[in-house]
Amino acid sequence: MSLPVKISLAASGLYLLAGMLVGIVKWRRTMTSAEHRAPVYIDIAHRAFFMYSFASLVMARLSEDNAFSERTLFWATVSVLLFFTVTVLGYTAHGLRDDTENIFAERNFTTTWYMYALIVAEVAGFGLILWGFLARQFGGAA
Repeated sequence: MSLPVKISLAASGLYLLAGMLVGIVKWRRTMTSAEHRAPVYIDIAHRAFFMYSFASLVMARLSEDNAFSERTLFWATVSVLLFFTVTVLGYTAHGLRDDTENIFAERNFTTTWYMYALIVAEVAGFGLILWGFLARQFGGAA
Protein backbone atom coordinates (compact mmCIF):
# COMPACT_ATOMS: atom_id res chain seq x y z
CA MET A 1 0.00 0.00 0.00
CA SER A 2 1.43 3.37 -1.00
CA LEU A 3 2.02 6.20 1.45
CA PRO A 4 -0.71 8.46 -0.06
CA VAL A 5 -3.25 5.64 0.34
CA LYS A 6 -2.13 5.01 3.94
CA ILE A 7 -2.39 8.72 4.75
CA SER A 8 -5.86 8.99 3.19
CA LEU A 9 -7.11 5.91 5.05
CA ALA A 10 -5.66 7.13 8.34
CA ALA A 11 -7.25 10.54 7.81
CA SER A 12 -10.57 8.86 7.03
CA GLY A 13 -10.51 6.97 10.30
CA LEU A 14 -9.44 10.01 12.30
CA TYR A 15 -12.15 12.17 10.72
CA LEU A 16 -14.77 9.50 11.46
CA LEU A 17 -13.67 9.28 15.09
CA ALA A 18 -13.55 13.08 15.39
CA GLY A 19 -17.08 13.27 13.95
CA MET A 20 -18.28 10.89 16.63
CA LEU A 21 -16.55 12.87 19.38
CA VAL A 22 -17.90 16.19 18.10
CA GLY A 23 -21.29 14.45 18.01
CA ILE A 24 -21.01 13.98 21.77
CA VAL A 25 -20.26 17.69 22.15
CA LYS A 26 -23.20 18.48 19.87
CA TRP A 27 -25.54 16.32 21.94
CA ARG A 28 -24.30 17.81 25.22
CA ARG A 29 -24.61 21.40 23.99
CA THR A 30 -28.08 20.64 22.59
CA MET A 31 -29.24 19.24 25.93
CA THR A 32 -27.90 22.19 27.94
CA SER A 33 -29.06 24.95 25.59
CA ALA A 34 -32.27 26.87 26.34
CA GLU A 35 -33.27 26.44 22.67
CA HIS A 36 -32.17 22.77 22.64
CA ARG A 37 -29.81 23.47 19.75
CA ALA A 38 -26.09 23.07 19.37
CA PRO A 39 -24.04 26.04 18.22
CA VAL A 40 -24.17 26.39 14.44
CA TYR A 41 -20.49 25.64 13.90
CA ILE A 42 -20.57 22.54 16.13
CA ASP A 43 -23.31 21.24 13.87
CA ILE A 44 -21.27 22.12 10.77
CA ALA A 45 -18.09 20.54 12.17
CA HIS A 46 -19.99 17.37 13.09
CA ARG A 47 -21.24 16.92 9.53
CA ALA A 48 -17.98 18.06 7.91
CA PHE A 49 -15.91 15.49 9.81
CA PHE A 50 -18.16 12.73 8.48
CA MET A 51 -18.13 14.08 4.91
CA TYR A 52 -14.33 14.46 4.98
CA SER A 53 -14.06 10.88 6.26
CA PHE A 54 -15.79 9.58 3.15
CA ALA A 55 -13.99 12.02 0.85
CA SER A 56 -10.70 10.64 2.20
CA LEU A 57 -11.84 7.11 1.34
CA VAL A 58 -12.56 8.21 -2.23
CA MET A 59 -9.10 9.78 -2.45
CA ALA A 60 -7.50 6.58 -1.13
CA ARG A 61 -9.30 4.43 -3.67
CA LEU A 62 -8.48 6.74 -6.58
CA SER A 63 -4.82 6.78 -5.49
CA GLU A 64 -4.50 2.99 -5.44
CA ASP A 65 -4.20 2.59 -9.21
CA ASN A 66 -3.06 5.95 -10.49
CA ALA A 67 -0.85 7.15 -13.34
CA PHE A 68 1.03 9.67 -11.20
CA SER A 69 4.08 8.94 -9.07
CA GLU A 70 3.79 8.29 -5.36
CA ARG A 71 5.54 11.62 -4.70
CA THR A 72 2.99 13.54 -6.80
CA LEU A 73 0.09 11.73 -5.12
CA PHE A 74 1.63 12.36 -1.70
CA TRP A 75 1.69 16.14 -2.22
CA ALA A 76 -1.78 16.18 -3.77
CA THR A 77 -3.16 14.14 -0.86
CA VAL A 78 -1.44 16.19 1.82
CA SER A 79 -2.61 19.48 0.30
CA VAL A 80 -6.24 18.36 0.28
CA LEU A 81 -6.15 16.80 3.75
CA LEU A 82 -4.34 19.77 5.27
CA PHE A 83 -7.11 22.12 4.21
CA PHE A 84 -9.83 19.64 5.24
CA THR A 85 -8.26 19.44 8.69
CA VAL A 86 -7.58 23.13 9.28
CA THR A 87 -11.06 24.04 8.07
CA VAL A 88 -12.95 21.57 10.22
CA LEU A 89 -10.83 22.40 13.27
CA GLY A 90 -11.72 26.05 12.68
CA TYR A 91 -15.41 25.15 12.58
CA THR A 92 -14.99 23.23 15.82
CA ALA A 93 -13.18 26.10 17.54
CA HIS A 94 -15.87 28.60 16.51
CA GLY A 95 -18.55 26.18 17.66
CA LEU A 96 -16.95 25.59 21.06
CA ARG A 97 -16.75 29.35 21.57
CA ASP A 98 -20.25 29.81 20.12
CA ASP A 99 -18.87 33.10 18.84
CA THR A 100 -20.59 33.45 15.51
CA GLU A 101 -23.48 32.46 13.31
CA ASN A 102 -21.57 33.15 10.09
CA ILE A 103 -17.78 33.41 9.85
CA PHE A 104 -18.20 34.96 6.40
CA ALA A 105 -20.13 37.94 7.75
CA GLU A 106 -16.94 40.00 7.69
CA ARG A 107 -14.19 40.10 5.09
CA ASN A 108 -10.79 39.21 6.55
CA PHE A 109 -7.74 37.05 5.84
CA THR A 110 -9.62 33.81 6.51
CA THR A 111 -12.68 34.64 4.45
CA THR A 112 -10.59 35.90 1.54
CA TRP A 113 -7.01 34.62 1.19
CA TYR A 114 -7.44 31.39 3.13
CA MET A 115 -10.46 30.57 0.99
CA TYR A 116 -8.51 31.27 -2.23
CA ALA A 117 -5.74 28.95 -1.02
CA LEU A 118 -8.28 26.31 0.03
CA ILE A 119 -9.97 26.40 -3.37
CA VAL A 120 -6.69 26.02 -5.23
CA ALA A 121 -5.27 23.31 -2.95
CA GLU A 122 -8.41 21.21 -2.68
CA VAL A 123 -9.54 21.44 -6.30
CA ALA A 124 -6.03 21.08 -7.76
CA GLY A 125 -5.02 18.34 -5.32
CA PHE A 126 -8.13 16.27 -5.82
CA GLY A 127 -8.21 17.07 -9.54
CA LEU A 128 -4.70 15.66 -9.88
CA ILE A 129 -5.68 12.48 -8.03
CA LEU A 130 -8.78 12.06 -10.18
CA TRP A 131 -6.93 12.85 -13.42
CA GLY A 132 -4.24 10.28 -12.60
CA PHE A 133 -6.88 7.65 -11.90
CA LEU A 134 -8.77 8.42 -15.13
CA ALA A 135 -5.54 8.43 -17.16
CA ARG A 136 -4.57 5.01 -15.80
CA GLN A 137 -8.03 3.49 -16.17
CA PHE A 138 -9.16 4.96 -19.48
CA GLY A 139 -6.13 6.54 -21.10
CA GLY A 140 -3.86 3.56 -21.24
CA ALA A 141 -1.19 5.14 -18.98
CA ALA A 142 0.99 2.43 -17.51
